[in-house]
Amino acid sequence: MQTASTPTHCPYCALQCGMALSPLPTGGVEVVERPDFPVNRGALCGKGRTAPAVLSSTVRLTSPLVRSGGSLVPATWEEALDRIAGELGRVRDRHGADALGVFGGGGLTNEKAYTLGKFARVVLGTSQIDYNGRFCMSSAAAAGVRAFGLDRGLPFPLEDVPRTGCVILVGSNLAETMPPSLRFFSELRDNGGTLIVIDPRRTKTAEQADLHLAPRPGTDLALALGLLHLIVAEGRVDEEYVRERTVGWEEARAAAMAHWPEYVERITGVSVPQLRETVRLFCEPEAAMVLTARGPEQQSKGTDTVGAWINLCLATGRAGRPLSGYGCLTGQGNGQGGREHGQKADQLPGYRKLDDPAARAHVAEVWGVDPDSLPGPGRSAYELLDALGTDIRALLLMGSNPVVSAPNAAHIEKRIGSLDFLAVCDVVLSETAALADVVLPVTQWAEETGTTTSLEGRVLLRRQAITAPDGVRSDLEVLHELAARLGVEKGFPVEPEEVFEELRRASAGGVADYSGITYRRLAEENGVFWPCPAQDDGPAPGTPRLFLDRFATPDGRARFVPVSHRPNAEEPDDDYPVLLTTGRVVAQYQSGAQTRRVAELNAAAPGPFVELHPRLAARLGAVEGDRMAVVSRRGRAVAPARITTGIRPDTVFMPFHWPGEGRANTLTNPALDPTSRMPEFKSCAVRVERAE
Repeated sequence: MQTASTPTHCPYCALQCGMALSPLPTGGVEVVERPDFPVNRGALCGKGRTAPAVLSSTVRLTSPLVRSGGSLVPATWEEALDRIAGELGRVRDRHGADALGVFGGGGLTNEKAYTLGKFARVVLGTSQIDYNGRFCMSSAAAAGVRAFGLDRGLPFPLEDVPRTGCVILVGSNLAETMPPSLRFFSELRDNGGTLIVIDPRRTKTAEQADLHLAPRPGTDLALALGLLHLIVAEGRVDEEYVRERTVGWEEARAAAMAHWPEYVERITGVSVPQLRETVRLFCEPEAAMVLTARGPEQQSKGTDTVGAWINLCLATGRAGRPLSGYGCLTGQGNGQGGREHGQKADQLPGYRKLDDPAARAHVAEVWGVDPDSLPGPGRSAYELLDALGTDIRALLLMGSNPVVSAPNAAHIEKRIGSLDFLAVCDVVLSETAALADVVLPVTQWAEETGTTTSLEGRVLLRRQAITAPDGVRSDLEVLHELAARLGVEKGFPVEPEEVFEELRRASAGGVADYSGITYRRLAEENGVFWPCPAQDDGPAPGTPRLFLDRFATPDGRARFVPVSHRPNAEEPDDDYPVLLTTGRVVAQYQSGAQTRRVAELNAAAPGPFVELHPRLAARLGAVEGDRMAVVSRRGRAVAPARITTGIRPDTVFMPFHWPGEGRANTLTNPALDPTSRMPEFKSCAVRVERAE
């Protein structure tokens, strides 16, 4: 039996905390601390500590399942793979390649994401591929590309946070979503820096702040514009920086000046004195940062909202300078790498654009295909799901659970049910997998080797620590076998390192250049920051800090983008007078497909709830624990009341980890940002009533 522990990384959020897995005498593994990894220095949240529980054969799938007579029954791998290949081929022959859809996940390794994108375009010939990372930080990505010419969650390591002077944290409850990261913000305050938290709720993170602003959901854009107005009015603009390192300031300034403080106070509910104090705290130190998360991003104006916060950084000279800048706190474990290498509807490996002829030519050469054979951009995630059963007749889904995680989830559940054929690859029988015609049990983090890319842009190596149960295969093996059955015998290796070597070539010269990164380097150096181009004279150092000399635009200057506030896609009215916002709790993760199978985590967070302010509860005649119905134009969810002064009286909150009658995403609005195609998860109009 193996006795040494295996260094690896947590399977959950984008911190990708370092951990080690040590074998147990009774079989299986336990998590032990790995203090050498700088992001968490050994600290882990409850999800990380209990992650091995999902490795148990009593929890996870261990046999392919095929639908027969209305039920899923065990089948051999040959039967299951033949069924998938046969159905995909039949639909393609009858309806065309774009009748086939592929939906990936932000938890897939870089190797899997790369291969899935290649499979969709080379084997299936379909343009209809996207992934659930579209629901995570696509608005921040779009705004980052627009302003800086490049999107990497954080353009600096987390270790810079304690050394800056002020951080504005917008729409992030990192004390619950990524608890080990809170240490950096505590150290910031210990060092004399200031933490400002912007969130409609007084979260555990907000309780740590020097200043908490609680704007009405969906008004972050107006808030940022009001702050920029004050920065101009108070003479705090870094004119030299703006002149030398940016373009577009005059137009952005004019747009901001239309948002005077009293007007912004009426929109947001944040008082003018709080606005002025925020400006003072942000502008007085030599260095400062703005970090956003899902709050400002999951809006139908999310790209412009993030753009307004970027404008704030640019106007004050707080981007592309040491210990300063704008960054996004990526959510999913490989949300960053997942969109860099080809499972997003409009992108090819290396963060290349699918409609760029040079990009197509480069990747096609690596793949050994004609560039003209590659399909063009397809639908974004929600639009793809919305087209199921009509334009898209068959779907291959890997590592996602849209029945719980998609907005307007009851509608998406119906669309999935209307498919001619659904195949799902997953570790557990998720709510989406339960609807499938074929379910394939695939390996997970501790049972396979592969790379992920953290929120810092640090490429990391997860190592295999245990052997998967009999009957379980890797996603790479699945795609290899399906490709062969569909007529493509070569080009889909099953060894992760072989796939990564091809990914290096495909990404070379792209925005997200991994060509100088190898498995050996990742193991020896505790990860490597991209971009890391290959060099003839030795290993490239990687790039922990971006933009210090120039931005990734043709002229090296950052772009101001003029933006203006606009309302939510759906505002309260007489029938739906309250705003709903959604989010996470510390003991569960995303759709809960894995964490809801861990007893310790379920004991801490057993089910959904509705958070109400006491004034709203009094109007409804509700007390703590009452079953409350929350109703939107899309459906109804029921959960017990949790009454707290930590939320605005005009707002209710629900976590989104659960299916069934408490499914928060039954209610959420699929209105899409016009640029990022991000749905408006964070705000919709509802009414609340006692369920009885």
